[in-house]
Amino acid sequence: MKILNVEQIRQLDAYTIENEPISSVDLMERASNGFVRWFCNQFVNTRPVCVFCGKGNNGGDGLAIARILASMDYHVNVYIVEHSTDASADFQANRERFKNSVQPNSIRTAADFPEIAPETVLIDAILGSGLSRPAEGLLADVINAINNLTNKTISVDIASGLYADKPNDKNNIIIKPDHTVTFQFPKLAFMLPQNALFAGEWHVADIGLSKDFIRNAQTPYYFTEKQNAEAIIKPREKFSHKGTFGHALLIAGSFGKMGAAVLSGKACLRSGAGLLTMHFPACGYDIMQISIPEAMAVPDKNEKYISELPDLESYSAVGIGPGLSKDAATVKVLEQLLDSVKVPLIIDADALNILSENRFLLDKLPENTILTPHPKEFQRLAGESKNEYERLETGRQFAVKHKVVICLKGANTAVILSNGEVHFNSTGNAGMATGGTGDVLTGIITSLLAQKYAPADAAVLGVYEHGLAGDRAAVKKGQSALIASDVVDCLGW
Repeated sequence: MKILNVEQIRQLDAYTIENEPISSVDLMERASNGFVRWFCNQFVNTRPVCVFCGKGNNGGDGLAIARILASMDYHVNVYIVEHSTDASADFQANRERFKNSVQPNSIRTAADFPEIAPETVLIDAILGSGLSRPAEGLLADVINAINNLTNKTISVDIASGLYADKPNDKNNIIIKPDHTVTFQFPKLAFMLPQNALFAGEWHVADIGLSKDFIRNAQTPYYFTEKQNAEAIIKPREKFSHKGTFGHALLIAGSFGKMGAAVLSGKACLRSGAGLLTMHFPACGYDIMQISIPEAMAVPDKNEKYISELPDLESYSAVGIGPGLSKDAATVKVLEQLLDSVKVPLIIDADALNILSENRFLLDKLPENTILTPHPKEFQRLAGESKNEYERLETGRQFAVKHKVVICLKGANTAVILSNGEVHFNSTGNAGMATGGTGDVLTGIITSLLAQKYAPADAAVLGVYEHGLAGDRAAVKKGQSALIASDVVDCLGW
């Protein structure tokens, strides 16, 4: 799914209106019906509803939604925030359609804000995605009043006060919805942690905008859904053998951190690699042989950390980093690896920190190497950012400059390709915010690289399947009880 900016969505609406053809107000009706379909699946008509409308097109959506809900026997109250003497044409058209339905109320001052029963569901249709300046005055008063209530709040298309594709100032007044029902596409704002309070759980309502326009629209931003990920998966042939699915090498572990190596190795095998060799400090030999009997064990001569690079001749992909140390000898091993590796490579954890502390190594990164930093590791690699929008752009510039793939980990992990494209992930949950899950991701992607998936595909699919396994684990264990081993156990596709 593409993620388009506000101007592109405006052009898409206009193109659909002209070429379907359909009138603007009837397209609004279609969008409102899409919202109502979702709403009726969540809230029965015994729940009272209160709709807050601005005077632009988002308010027009709100009026149409209120009218449709009222026709379905919902008890609906409508409040129009009179923040302007002007109103959009579609707002006015829907107000005309509204005449034989519920009588709207006006909010002209903060004192006009109504008393609302706690069981009432609030619908926010005050300001839409075309917002160009912060909410002030009466708008800010109404938004603050809504936020001070404990009622369930649903935003139409986007939370009022939230910019769709640029950062808000920390002092901006923004609705904090429980849910957002957005039209046709998610907004870029929904993908970024700084906006979590202002998106809630978001849902896409397909409103039938022009597929031709969408197909041809240019954007660096995409959202990976089930069908996108499954299209990447290579089917297994009947007469395959273990050599068909590659031989992965994982260089991992140090004294006290062999668990990271074990998690990564198990995830690599669970993700379909035909063969796996683990290279680790000698202290981990018994641990490795007992924990992963399916893997071949090649201990380092050093007892506590990696000090030598094994012969790379027989491997089809290499992963390095889980549980690694930053000992001087390990730094030298990473440099040797970068100078000699001829197969796809993924770098994680302390191997990333070694790159940050020895920046000359960045120039040695083979093209399409995959880096899997969490936000702090990325900050050490690429520098500080004022906000997540800037960090995302920094990631794009870094990936293009160094010709690498970056998996910037977090909710909606951003897979940034070497051409600057960003693929946000749709799977995963907060239970995965626990030690070791990053090591699992490294193992998954190493396995896919060993199976000859292109690095971009391995990163997008690996991140998706990692999150999907986490979602399965959360169903079994609950998010609070989830640990990284549960994610490994739930891998499979």
